[in-house]
Amino acid sequence: MTMPAPSFYFPAPRTQKFCSQCGAALVIRIPPDDNRQRDVCENCGAIHYQNPRNVVGVLPVLDDTVLLCKRAIQPRYGKWTLPAGFMELSETTAQGAMRETQEEAGAQIELGPLYTVIDVPAVNQVHIFYLGKVLSPELHPGPESLEAGFFKESEIPWGDLAFRTVSSTLEHYFKDKPSGQFPTRHYDVLFPVGD
Repeated sequence: MTMPAPSFYFPAPRTQKFCSQCGAALVIRIPPDDNRQRDVCENCGAIHYQNPRNVVGVLPVLDDTVLLCKRAIQPRYGKWTLPAGFMELSETTAQGAMRETQEEAGAQIELGPLYTVIDVPAVNQVHIFYLGKVLSPELHPGPESLEAGFFKESEIPWGDLAFRTVSSTLEHYFKDKPSGQFPTRHYDVLFPVGD
């Protein structure tokens, strides 16, 4: 019997029960010369490290507007966000940010400087946003976006933004905009990212 394709996908769980090298059951213990508990295979000796995931994105600017995308996926379906997503293997943060902007908004941009680096320990993530200059107002949102559009500061749907890292990055941008100085900022969001 063939199972129907799922209607949605979600990231694999961070915990695992079996070794990806040999298939034996894992135990949780502190390996020698380590200082914290890890998933360890006592059969083949593999240590399964878990590390934070990087979310990379762009704050794309066109004249006096910024580009936002309305999410077509969970979490935060139907909420507005900057184009961003998980960094892929074998790409730089800049490449990932540009790829996500193309995938989610179909926007052509010139990548600018690194703008915000935000630690989100509650969900084991680091969010990294670059500034970007939009080269054309033409947009072609991909399947992860319901729509994409340009917003002046007064038009930003502040109450409908998907993540605190997005709203804080936008807040910094509009505070910096009058001076034209956009320093790189590094800070923490110490509560769940959706709150």
